[in-house]
Amino acid sequence: MTATQTRPGRPAAKTKHAAPQSTDRSAGRSKSATIITTGILVVVALYFLVPVYWVVLAATKTTEDLFATNGFWLGTSFNLWTNLVQVLTYDGGVFVRWFANSLLYAGVGAVGATYFAAAGGYALAKYEFRGRNLIFGTVLGGVLVPGTAIALPLFLLFSELGLANTYWSVLLPSLVSPFGLFLCRIYAHASVDSSLMEAARLDGAGELRIFHTLGLKVLTPALVTVFLFQLVSIWNNYFLPLVMLADSNLYPITLGLNNWSSQVQRLPEFYELTTGGVLLSVIPLGIAMIVLQRFWRGGLTEGAVK
Repeated sequence: MTATQTRPGRPAAKTKHAAPQSTDRSAGRSKSATIITTGILVVVALYFLVPVYWVVLAATKTTEDLFATNGFWLGTSFNLWTNLVQVLTYDGGVFVRWFANSLLYAGVGAVGATYFAAAGGYALAKYEFRGRNLIFGTVLGGVLVPGTAIALPLFLLFSELGLANTYWSVLLPSLVSPFGLFLCRIYAHASVDSSLMEAARLDGAGELRIFHTLGLKVLTPALVTVFLFQLVSIWNNYFLPLVMLADSNLYPITLGLNNWSSQVQRLPEFYELTTGGVLLSVIPLGIAMIVLQRFWRGGLTEGAVK
């Protein structure tokens, strides 16, 4: 009798098959809810993407085509490269200087604000000291104060210090992010394990080393979020540079493009310069979002599945 044959009088053993795993992820969701949610997301996506689409098309047109053709379709001629060259070479390349100024303000300001927010939030979350709740409450109050409300007092203060109309007048306020400190405090309280800090202390690590090697690594998702918010906020900031700066060589892109836009009635060719400059101004923000989103999403889901 072979191994595959069964003994007489005994039924053949039934082969057990593993139950197929369901791949349906729609449990708990009705079809109508899915349609409504998808529709809302499409509307929100269009709200953000349509202006960018219009800017890209407008930058390819001449002044005549900008007003004579459909705003959401190409013009009679493709003038993108000519417009961009004009933007970069006009008035001795002043746009390049404005672009570099914006990179300086937004880059240094966002990095500095993120670091200080991480340090402050980490300290408020992991150390016990008198007045901690009062400091945190003050920070929450700072979140509620709009930046435009403190621009004029800052100008008066910087004028007394001799810092008005300098790079520092825009850089120093950019290093403060009440929202970033609030977010880092909440995230540090939930994510930084006190037992790991104690283990590091037993190994002889100082508090600064623990913060830089342990705290910053755990806080990465919050840091990326703070950095992106601060980068976009500083890059798009208009009112503070308007109040602080009088020298056009210190202007960021926002102020420079507004200066060009104010001259379109006198010189219509500034339409081409403005639309081309706006297109170039959104590129760094798009690159930052594409590069940093994987750290953002990966950090937010880290540890969710063990």
